[in-house]
Amino acid sequence: MRITRIAAYRVDLPLHEGKYAWSGGKAVSVFDSTIVRVETDAGPVGHGEVCPLGPAYLPAYAAGVRAGLGEVAPALLGQDPTELAAINRQMDRVLKGHPYVKSPIDMACWDILGQATGQPVCALLGGRFGADVILYRAISQDTPQRMAERVAQYRKEGYRRFQLKVGGEPEEDIERIRAVAAELERGDVLVADANTGWLSHQALRVARGVRDVDVYIEQPCLGYEECLAVRRHIDHPFVLDESITGIPELVRAHGDGAMDVVNLKIGKLGGLTNARLARDLCVTLGIAMTIEDSWGGDVTTAAIAHLAHSTPPELRFTATDFNSYVTVSTAEGAPQREGGRMAASAAPGLGVTPRTDVLGDPVLDFA
Repeated sequence: MRITRIAAYRVDLPLHEGKYAWSGGKAVSVFDSTIVRVETDAGPVGHGEVCPLGPAYLPAYAAGVRAGLGEVAPALLGQDPTELAAINRQMDRVLKGHPYVKSPIDMACWDILGQATGQPVCALLGGRFGADVILYRAISQDTPQRMAERVAQYRKEGYRRFQLKVGGEPEEDIERIRAVAAELERGDVLVADANTGWLSHQALRVARGVRDVDVYIEQPCLGYEECLAVRRHIDHPFVLDESITGIPELVRAHGDGAMDVVNLKIGKLGGLTNARLARDLCVTLGIAMTIEDSWGGDVTTAAIAHLAHSTPPELRFTATDFNSYVTVSTAEGAPQREGGRMAASAAPGLGVTPRTDVLGDPVLDFA
């Protein structure tokens, strides 16, 4: 089997809530997503997606995806898409760094491998654990009252795990956490995600201000060393996200005792191949994980579902269903939330069929 064509499509994904806001006044109202199509001479066609959370979140941006694909895609024509290690080595050979650029191609190759073997991707990633996957809901930064109201609304829809976007002024963040905590019931899980927005002294103030609240503190500061210092001075369970950019950082953080939970973003790690490696290392080390990505629609959500569903449930802290946040559906067969949970497709590959009328014409085409 050989790759004969790689095409990329640009799709806008508006939000149901109108805006998604996080620390530092950063916000996005329409996400710029790239869906990649990989065709083969043997019939199977695979799809992948990457959608950076705007240009000011991680070292990744939407236009950079398409520019990077122009460097990577031509070098993959004629390659066997089912030889995933070789595909990734070739991508690394022609483009140093920029893992988010490579993620949708790697994802599409997993989709092809599943179709070629007649298996869902979750089976190839390790098997299907349980009937479904528990989801969290991210709560966009707003006033304490509005954030509490949104949590109450999403609880009624079946969610029991909530990630609050904090990282503002400590006094208001304390109010946000307390207002939301008052809406929760036994068994609910609350995470206060600063998205690198606090300085260490601010993080310590917030932690002291909510010392009696059952809440996880996520990525309080920009730097790893700052986060580690905060972690060593507070009692709350601790989550790392932006600081974990690959396997070396993951190994170091485990050795330092820097976290209780880690967020694994498929695009940030460079695709399902590297995300599976990080996931399996976490399983070996006993680190709980949130399986997710920076953002995306139906194709990204399908990939998240397969990676999460193939993760042992005792180490699967939670996952996310980004396609429920946006107003545009880009593919048929994608997982759909039911009562705060979702399940990976049992169809071969990722189990999704992109909607050609939504994708339109490719913005890049290599054959």
